[in-house]
Parts: sequence; C-alpha cells; structure tokens
Amino acid sequence: MVAWGGFVRAAGAGAGCGSHWPLCNGVVLPRGAAAETLIEFTHRATSGIAFLLVGYLLWRVMQAVPPRHPARGAASTAMTFMVLEALVGAGLVKFGLVADNDSVARAVVLGVHLVNTFFLLGALALTAAWVSGSPAVSLRHRPSLAGIWAVALLALLCVGVSGAVAALGDTLFPATSLGAGLRDDLSPTAHILVRLRVLHPLLAVLAGSGVLALALSAMLRERRAQPANLGRLLGTLIVVQFAVGLLNLVLLAPIPLQLVHLVMADLVWIGAVLLAAAQLATSEAADIAAPPADAGPVRAATLATR
Repeated sequence: MVAWGGFVRAAGAGAGCGSHWPLCNGVVLPRGAAAETLIEFTHRATSGIAFLLVGYLLWRVMQAVPPRHPARGAASTAMTFMVLEALVGAGLVKFGLVADNDSVARAVVLGVHLVNTFFLLGALALTAAWVSGSPAVSLRHRPSLAGIWAVALLALLCVGVSGAVAALGDTLFPATSLGAGLRDDLSPTAHILVRLRVLHPLLAVLAGSGVLALALSAMLRERRAQPANLGRLLGTLIVVQFAVGLLNLVLLAPIPLQLVHLVMADLVWIGAVLLAAAQLATSEAADIAAPPADAGPVRAATLATR
C-alpha cells in the first residue's frame, strides 16, 4: 500500500479517479480506464485490503490476549492510524492536492500523510512483537535512553517529512542534470518545493548517523540477544539506505529507485521502533514470558500471558 502510494505520486496519477472518493470516477469498478485511473484504483484497492486486514488483526488480538496486554493497545492504535490514513488520502483527492498541484498545502498534507504512515507501521510492528512474547516497554526502566530514543525517532520523522517534500519537488520539477538540480536548489527564485529539496539529504545524514550510532551501541554493548540483533539489523538497513539515497540523488530520482528508497525508509523506521522497544523493555521479562518455540504466534502469546 505504501509503495504503491509512492508510485501514484511519482506517476502523477493521483487524479486518476477524479475528485470521487471512495468511488473511482463515480463507479465502483472502472472499465476501459486510462493508465492513471488504473494506477490510482489499484492503490485504493490495496488500501482497502490493508484496512480490512488491520481490522481483522485487531479482532484476533482482542480474542487472543487478556485485558491490559500491550498488544491490545498497539493493535487499537494501528486501527486508529489506519482510519486516519484513509481520511488523509481522501482529503488529498477531495481537495485536489494531487497530480500537478504544487501548493504548499499539498506538501504539508503529504508530510502529515507520511507521519501517519510511520505511526501506523510502528504500531503494527509493536503489535507483532508484543503478541509474539516480547516484554512490555517501561520508560522508567532506562529514562535517559528513553529520552535519547524520543529525539532519534522525532529526527527520523523529520527526515521522512523532508523526503516526502523532496520527492514531490522531484516529481513536479524534475532536474535535467545533477548540476542543474543543485543550482535550482540554491536559487532564490526557484519554487519553494525545489528550494526545500536540499534539506532532505542534510537531515538524512545527521539523523541517520545518530540512529546508526544507537544501533552500533546496541549491537556492541547490549548483553541481551534481541536488542543486539536488532541493532545489527538496523545498522545494516541505515547503511543500505545511505547508498540508495546517494544513488537516487546521482541518477536524478528515477521512479523505481524512489520506491526502493521509500520502502527502505519504512524498514529503517520499523527497525528503529523495534530496537527502541527492545532496549526499553522491562529488564525482567515477567510481564510477558517467552512463548514455547513450537507454538503459533497468537497461541504462544495467549500461553505466555496465562
């Protein structure tokens, strides 16, 4: 759903279903449609499927775990952000903030859309972790580290928002060469979306380096296996994302590479959320014991809380 949403923006197909929502050009199933319509309709279809699956997940979690289990709150939060995701997407269509619209309002709403998506993915990741038996988070367990992670996650959100704005600028004002793009970025007469593009790589290097330091610290200093392994995974993701971002800049942001960059950003965010949760988990995993190795995830979580 997220990757195809990026494709809708990059392909300029956001108006493929006109100003209709949830219908597409006034019908449920468009026939003989243009490419832009098919692209936008496919995004709505994948979003609808994701919506139903998150709802089903919430129902199953409520059945599988007892009250006050952290997975319940995470699943409920995921459903809330899924609803908001649909509403923000509808707002983009209904207010015409799609296709060739180059307004600041569109950039702001895209930023909100990206933040909401990150929160949705984070809530889903925590649901999966906690329903599988990972211990609950206690901010009082390591308060200084909790503060550091709060700043790090906020920095990643800022990088994501700047990336959404930069991607919009690349779509609406594509550069003919790397040199021309850099001149446009620094030109006081260029469109605001073009001038804001330069912020993304700067923020990405600063925030990415900070989160990479946290990942390396977890990998080298944590005595528990889970945060150490997550630190190793997150560090690898960040290094790969740096390489993809540099390649995206040099090649002038081709659509396939934009989508890879977006998916990698989602994976980095998920990895950071899971690592933060693992490091801030209660030192004694008494809240949720480790499930049996041969139990299914939902059944295991049920056994673990009894």
